[in-house]
Amino acid sequence: MKFLLDGGKPSVAVVGFGYVGSTVAAVLTDCGLSVTGIDTDERLIQEMQTDYCRFNEPGLAEMLRDARRDGRLELTTRYEATRQADVIIITVGTPVDANRSLVTRYLESVCDSLAPLLRQGQLIILKSTVAPGATNGLVRELLERGGLRQGRDFGLAFCPERLAEGAAISQFRALPIVVGGCDDESADAARRFWTGALGVDVDVFARPEVAELIKLADNSWIDANIALGNELAALCGALGVDVLDVISGANSLPKGDSHVNILLPSVGVGGSCLTKDPWILWNLAQEHGVRMRLVETARQVNDTMPAYTHGLIRAGLADLGKDPATAKVAVLGLAYKNNTNDLRHTPVRPVVEALRADGAQISIYDPLIAANEAEAEFGVKPSPSLEDAVRDCDCVAVLAGHEAFEGLDFTDLARRVSMPCLIVDGRAYYSKETIRSLQETGFTYRGIGR
Repeated sequence: MKFLLDGGKPSVAVVGFGYVGSTVAAVLTDCGLSVTGIDTDERLIQEMQTDYCRFNEPGLAEMLRDARRDGRLELTTRYEATRQADVIIITVGTPVDANRSLVTRYLESVCDSLAPLLRQGQLIILKSTVAPGATNGLVRELLERGGLRQGRDFGLAFCPERLAEGAAISQFRALPIVVGGCDDESADAARRFWTGALGVDVDVFARPEVAELIKLADNSWIDANIALGNELAALCGALGVDVLDVISGANSLPKGDSHVNILLPSVGVGGSCLTKDPWILWNLAQEHGVRMRLVETARQVNDTMPAYTHGLIRAGLADLGKDPATAKVAVLGLAYKNNTNDLRHTPVRPVVEALRADGAQISIYDPLIAANEAEAEFGVKPSPSLEDAVRDCDCVAVLAGHEAFEGLDFTDLARRVSMPCLIVDGRAYYSKETIRSLQETGFTYRGIGR
């Protein structure tokens, strides 16, 4: 079949305009393509149409605003807009349930809506994370219910999302794109689309199952790597050794084409990918009689870190002669990652819940997160400012190291808190000079493995 994207600049529809979809659309419009963003969340679309972007990704709001004003980006809740698109990119969420099973109902709903609207020559690109076999199975079968046939009438390929929050726009412009086509023509069309749109390297694989597995393998590796850092942190904490020194030294060893690369420990692993994708891989292995022990162990290790952090706070308060049951703790940074406003599976939440169960008085503050969202997630009304959050507190726990917290004036802080006061570093990775400075001011410092 001849794809409509042959020659010229293809028009694009992005279905699912959340964090991933809006980032994809922003970069494609910046590269000169016309994009229609589609989402059934009317409030989200209305926000975007008034130039408000709820996702805290550097440059994203400005790119979306400029694209919309220049006419390169249109936003709608109506799937009918996909009829005019040459390429349809699906980026809806695929979470896991309480049993760690993949939830595909949102993806199925999208495919059901698209099926009767497809026309010959369109290329469908799936970026939503799925279990291997879903693109050429579930997705293809649902799309074909509209009467057209994949391979004969429309193309279908899986191209995993591999972006890191906080650097997604720059990464999307530079990282190789992985393509797994349901047939050779689909794979070649996807390759030509991404090469023409972004000018990046494209790695094409013969089957979509390979591309589906690549996404799961990437995130399982990251999760296992972080787990090693977290276990080293627990050991270093017990030995009185700085884990950052250990990791820095270990990472200087050349290995293969690069170096050893142990990732940094922290209060815990959150977000929508690392907490989910390893379990998708694990479930797949179970179905085929394979037990992936490393995957399950890494997940278990990383899930213990909020409790480890809670223990640091309790022990640190006790060392200062303060009762955790009556102490006031200020938690700065609520997101699962530095410099984002993403609360999905944030490890900060179980720390706050454990402190509240102790009886501690909790104040929370995160300048990147809307007050109503923070209160809904944590059950605590956030303080309006950092100064209000830390007033008379016995412990300041920096659990997301946002740039807004980098310039903390510890001398000024000492006048606002209840001294002696504990500083707990959950993800700020303070330098030795900073630690000496706060200790000279009279604070006690505790870090993850430090």
